[in-house]
Amino acid sequence: MEQLSRGLGRTIPLACGDWAATKAAYRFLDNQRVSEAEILAGHFQATRERFAAVEGPLLVLHDTTEFSFTREDTHAIGLTKKVAKGHKDERGRQRMHTVCGILMHSSLVVTTDGLPLGLTAIKLWTRKKFKGTNALQGKGLDGGKHSINMTRIPIEQKESLRWLENVRQSTATLGDASRLVHVGDRESDIYELFCECEALGTKFVFRTCNDRRVADDGRTVYEVMEEQRVKGVHCIEVRDNKGKPSTAVLEIKYEKIRICPPIGKEKRYANLELTVIHATERGTPKDRERIEWKLVTNLPVTCKADAIEKLEWYALRWKIETFHKVLKSGCKAEDAKLRTAERLANLIAMMCILAWRVLWLTMANRTSPELPAKLVFTQVEMKLLEHLVPAKDGATKKTVGRFLTLLARLGGYLNRKRDAPPGNMVLWRGMARLTDIHLGYSLAKDVGN
Repeated sequence: MEQLSRGLGRTIPLACGDWAATKAAYRFLDNQRVSEAEILAGHFQATRERFAAVEGPLLVLHDTTEFSFTREDTHAIGLTKKVAKGHKDERGRQRMHTVCGILMHSSLVVTTDGLPLGLTAIKLWTRKKFKGTNALQGKGLDGGKHSINMTRIPIEQKESLRWLENVRQSTATLGDASRLVHVGDRESDIYELFCECEALGTKFVFRTCNDRRVADDGRTVYEVMEEQRVKGVHCIEVRDNKGKPSTAVLEIKYEKIRICPPIGKEKRYANLELTVIHATERGTPKDRERIEWKLVTNLPVTCKADAIEKLEWYALRWKIETFHKVLKSGCKAEDAKLRTAERLANLIAMMCILAWRVLWLTMANRTSPELPAKLVFTQVEMKLLEHLVPAKDGATKKTVGRFLTLLARLGGYLNRKRDAPPGNMVLWRGMARLTDIHLGYSLAKDVGN
């Protein structure tokens, strides 16, 4: 971990430095007694301790991502999906290409200010081992596929089961279900997941994509919400596809509704009384999609402020998207050349901890800049940063905010008055440069002695 941390984004041989250390790393990743669960166990425990030290509600963000690899032999790793190659065969049919890779469903706990406290659950798999819902489609006598209502298939036979498993593990890891609010995108619109949260005594804010039936009414949720009056207006700052900022005006509706389970599962699952929140942007913006969020929650929503709070919590879901970006762009997880899924899973598990640390540094600079710098940097690192990056304002405070800004400047951050706080990319570039400089400094001291 220390070698990978010093060489963030580098290959294993480059991070290890020599053949002996590289061979040891390969043996570790290939060891049958090593698994991603054991690698992450210590981090999960540390996350639990950080969770216990913070008061108030905390958000558990859930999302799925894919790691794609280029291999001649796809069987040793597994499959993720099929994509079009871009040209057609002689019969005019689209040529398809099988993508080799691993899927990961991750859960990240953050404060309501956006500070990531750590990971609570990670599930890695390939479709060689766990077939998706497409594999459940049967073939008819004519060779075509049967039309199957996927809502009638038990959740245990679907990949969607990972949502329930991560909610269970996250709740068990943190130990205080009443303080947790699980947050997910439209993929989390799973009735079994709503019931699981209710059974665990935990809360949720999920985005919906299904128009469910309303109990004892004959109407659907969307029809009920269409009849509701606008109960508030909220303004948020957004950016278009070119990065230009603008203000979006959202019209907010909310209503408590008794929702039915899917047809075919009514005997297994009861009706749920949930609050539905719809936030729709006025007008049609240019250069970006119109904001239209349809959320469902088991939290109380009795006024406009409650509804806005849930919208702001859902907006923090992008933190886990950023975590996946750091994992791929910063740690270069998809550049790994390991040959089997088991080895790659162990390496990705280690990189997850490194990616969380980069994200934590970025957000700590924004939410808690006055913390002591010694929580993040060693005395030698602080000495080197002060020598390499002259202070513009003569500041001398030993705070996290000041030294993370110095680290970002080492990675190319300009630190102008109107610049936004440093992001993940400049911080990991600064970390890579500082590692090399630290190594040169240590070697120079040894040679001098």
